[in-house]
Amino acid sequence: RSVSIVAFGNERDRFSEDNPQPSLIWSYLGRSALISQIDSSLSASHVGNPVFTEYQACVFGNVRLVVHDCPVWDIFDSDWYTSRSLIGGADIIVIKYSVNDKTLFQELKDSYVPMIKKALHHSSVPVIISAIGARKNGVPCTCPLCTSDRRSCVTTSEGVQLAKELGATYLELHTLNDFYIQKYFGGVLEYFMIQSLNQKSSEKMKKRKKTQKCHRVQPPQLEQPEKMPILKGEASHYDADLHNLLCCCQCADVAFYPEDLSTVVEAHKVILCSVSHLFMLLFEVKSPADIRDASIVQTAQSLFAVENGATSPSAPHSVPPCVPPVRVVVKDSVFCSCLPDILHFIYSGAFQWERLEEDIKKKLKDPEKTENVLEKVKCILKTPGKLNTVKDCRSHQIKRLYNTSLRLFFNTPVLADVIFKIQGATVPAHRAVLVARCEVMAAMFNGNYLEANSILVPVYGVSKDTFLSFLEYLYTDSCCPASILQAMSLLICAEMYQVMRLQHICELYIITQLQSMPSRELASTSLSIVSLLKRAKFHNSDCLSTWLLHFIATNYLIFSQKPEFQDLSAEERRFVEMHRWPSNLYLKQLADYRNYIHSQKCHCAVM
Repeated sequence: RSVSIVAFGNERDRFSEDNPQPSLIWSYLGRSALISQIDSSLSASHVGNPVFTEYQACVFGNVRLVVHDCPVWDIFDSDWYTSRSLIGGADIIVIKYSVNDKTLFQELKDSYVPMIKKALHHSSVPVIISAIGARKNGVPCTCPLCTSDRRSCVTTSEGVQLAKELGATYLELHTLNDFYIQKYFGGVLEYFMIQSLNQKSSEKMKKRKKTQKCHRVQPPQLEQPEKMPILKGEASHYDADLHNLLCCCQCADVAFYPEDLSTVVEAHKVILCSVSHLFMLLFEVKSPADIRDASIVQTAQSLFAVENGATSPSAPHSVPPCVPPVRVVVKDSVFCSCLPDILHFIYSGAFQWERLEEDIKKKLKDPEKTENVLEKVKCILKTPGKLNTVKDCRSHQIKRLYNTSLRLFFNTPVLADVIFKIQGATVPAHRAVLVARCEVMAAMFNGNYLEANSILVPVYGVSKDTFLSFLEYLYTDSCCPASILQAMSLLICAEMYQVMRLQHICELYIITQLQSMPSRELASTSLSIVSLLKRAKFHNSDCLSTWLLHFIATNYLIFSQKPEFQDLSAEERRFVEMHRWPSNLYLKQLADYRNYIHSQKCHCAVM
């Protein structure tokens, strides 16, 4: 055991003409009855210029005491590494100064105390500040060339303030006699020595206990299971699908013409009616009595004229003969010239109002005409009984039309131009929505297939409820399966029609439901996870099948007890055994530990 003390500062008055007094440290070592076997040596940075004196002695009989006495503060300037090392290894720090040397005290306070604080850096090392000497109360000379003012004294309050700054113990030693050295300074120093030894003994005991604990037989550590593969959802391309429908004009059943019939702009009734009550009135989805808004009725009559049954040589040929296109004459030529931009705005979700304004301004280059066209567009988008202001059009509260309004036309015969026959029931739909949202149906209704010119289309391989959920996704871009089995059926339907985003949504739903299932429910459920795995593999759902294999491996102790576990293929069984949790190694270590505890006849709180 040992105690290290580092002392900084000079207790002698640099300007005193008296005989030099012995140092504080040497006086204590020489006079204390607890100190024995004193040895000293000098350490010098230059020959004849000692930086510090090192004393070694014994205290309390067998405790080694090492003291470094540094009388010169320059060690902090010339050798910062050495001074920092001394402070870092110290158990007790002593700072001493003469009360009759105000200049050196001020230098200590301004320059070296901040360095000591930085070196300590929240350390709990005790610090003793010793103010040494009897104050000489002479009146200082006022002559600027005289140095007698340097003999002005350091007051007690200044010393106490310095001690507070360092969190130190403050002592005043008027003389280095037996009382001040042994009883006063020595008593405080020895108290801190005992505290340091007690702290070291406590730390040593804790370390010994920790070492002994490490040598005990510990229960095996159960590692976390392997991380499951992460499935990332696919971003929606709903608006892009419907905008592309306008660009390619597949299944268009409306043709807008100017009054001179010189050009044609094709569109789709179901899309236009999902946007606007005006178009619902125009295509007889609603009557004026249903609208109950004179401004909408007046705008529809003044802006458009519908010629039912009239076909033009340039009319669209993409609809079957049984669903003739509707020709609509646009009476306002300026509005008709802007109609392509207005339709692009509507088919893109009808929320990019600022862009529509810019496009019309560039095309017309007339503020009055621009304002007139925009007012008509507002009337087209108007909800009956409500005022449409510019503020409303610019706000983010404009509904993104299709995922809300197209729901009105889901599973309804209004404007329907195709009927699916499934399990003896019929389901009406709209070719424009199906073609825009599903590539397989786009090929089916536009290629050389029987369905291209048929209104009644049979569907095989899926149930009515599953097919309705599939159509609901096409119309609304959302789906909410009621169970894991329904989600798997919908996934199979999505794979059949190659709607990949719906397939990913179903995969995520299945994974989320299984992850949230408690172990007890997982053990008792009649749902066959292995059957889900087989179906996922058969229908090319690679992400889900990989995840299910990891899920079975992670819950090995549950699934290995089920009969369905035997239905795994040899390759799947190898994968599960390789990635099983907990592993065979852990179970073996656990059995060994239990045997050890039993053999020692100990009670294990963990087990």
